[in-house]
Amino acid sequence: MEWYKFIIFGKVQGVFYRKSVSQAMMKKQYKGYIQNLDDGTVEVVAEVFDDDFNTFIGILKEGSLLSSVEDIQYEIINDAEFATDGFEIRY
Repeated sequence: MEWYKFIIFGKVQGVFYRKSVSQAMMKKQYKGYIQNLDDGTVEVVAEVFDDDFNTFIGILKEGSLLSSVEDIQYEIINDAEFATDGFEIRY
């Protein structure tokens, strides 16, 4: 299990991307958050188990019906400390 920070590029703001992804993450009981960034990308910080990584990436790629994901960059955050019991949308 690791904490990751993902940056999602593409048509991901104003298309219900955050809502769709957060609902899917809550169903799978992931912990973390999703938020829009000022540059038009979306940031996701989440706790992901190694054997669940491909499922997690699949949710990010699928997004919403109106979204279009062009790229996903990620890194492991070793010193992550987040006070969340589930998955939330941050504004």
